[in-house]
Amino acid sequence: MSARRRSFQFSHWSFMFAEIAVWSFVVLVVTGAVLMVFYDPGMSQVTYDGSYGPLRGLFVSKAFDSTMHVSLEVRGGLLIRQVHHWAALVFVAAVVLQLLRMFLTGAFRRPRTGQWLIWVTLLALGMAAGETGNALPDDMLSGGSLWLIVSVVQSIPVVGTWVLSLLFGPDFPGDRVIPVMYAGHLLIPIVMAALLIARERLVRRHGHSRFAASLPTRRSARPTMAVATTGMLIILGFGFQIAPVWLYGPARPTQISAGSVPDWYMGFLDGALRIMPGWELTIGNHTLSLAVLVPTLVIPGLFFTALAAYPTAERFLASRRGRRDTLGRPRTRSRTAHETPAHDVLDRPHETPVKTAVAVAGITFYGLLWAAAANDQIAHQFDLTVDAVTILFRYAVVIGPVIAFVVTRWICLALQETDHDVAEHGVETGIITRSPDGGFHERLVPARQERREPAITSGR
Repeated sequence: MSARRRSFQFSHWSFMFAEIAVWSFVVLVVTGAVLMVFYDPGMSQVTYDGSYGPLRGLFVSKAFDSTMHVSLEVRGGLLIRQVHHWAALVFVAAVVLQLLRMFLTGAFRRPRTGQWLIWVTLLALGMAAGETGNALPDDMLSGGSLWLIVSVVQSIPVVGTWVLSLLFGPDFPGDRVIPVMYAGHLLIPIVMAALLIARERLVRRHGHSRFAASLPTRRSARPTMAVATTGMLIILGFGFQIAPVWLYGPARPTQISAGSVPDWYMGFLDGALRIMPGWELTIGNHTLSLAVLVPTLVIPGLFFTALAAYPTAERFLASRRGRRDTLGRPRTRSRTAHETPAHDVLDRPHETPVKTAVAVAGITFYGLLWAAAANDQIAHQFDLTVDAVTILFRYAVVIGPVIAFVVTRWICLALQETDHDVAEHGVETGIITRSPDGGFHERLVPARQERREPAITSGR
């Protein structure tokens, strides 16, 4: 293989996720800057007199009017809007996959815990940026999302009413919410850019991700990933329609469009809302709506807290288990430092059954909540009642992750046993030989280290 061809290789295919996230963010910033030129976040009412006939003559907000203008009357405006939206979806997906890769390989451990925390923060900020951006067109779909935001904010104990008045003013929808969302949508990318710069500095300090037996080639592959990511986003924006605001119409406080669904990364919250029982808790003269508070605030809060705290928790548990060595001697600080393995060597997923099983259980829990967001469609397609499907998902989100954990751990242990057999007896060649005594045996060759998958180093 030529040196030029090697220069465009990744040391592992999963390392592309970080690059996709970076270049998706770059596309987001560029397309967002273009859209800023034409967008007006005002909520004062104007008469729509644009090129779309079915809405002509209706009273709409300046935000909706400017969105229609950039979509249908500015040359290339619709393409920019759709590329921007697709880039937001791809960015969050790439961040999720990057976190999953780091978790499965143990790349969150020291000295790369800082990078892990940056990616966790980027996931939360990416979701927040998506939701604030979805509200800006002030169409019927975003209007439904605002109603959900109102319900969530009102369910917050003590400060819910104050936060609601800060966002919407004295009345809903008021004339303040779109400017507030617009300001948040501009501020969040600045924080995200600072985090990505900090992450790049940490990568330079702690080294690049690569296999132990290969050279770090990611830097030379970056131009290729930039072109590929940008090109794919342009193809998505050009060929796949998304957020057709002219079909939704302007937002109305008393109306919501049929079939309204959130972006994919917020689907689990929609599913959690749908299957959560209508529980309420009364404390004194105050009533807490657990049916809204738990799925929209408690579950996401626990999720992000667990992600951020996992490296510390694992390090604490490892230190508790490792207080004595195999000879029963107490581990001193010098002996522990001498015996500590290299931080750059990452885990193969099946070598850490519990951690891998936890990841699969979490994915199962998320997937079931995501599927529960379509409980009405599932009921319609399979000729069932919505109540029956809802009850099914209530049991599934509890039992499913447990089953996934047990099965994944069993598979990992089986793979470990296979590795042990290969190391002890050798690799099957498929070649049958006849021994002098007339028996037939398959020829085995010793498992050579270079034939095995090299260990992954670094945790970018």
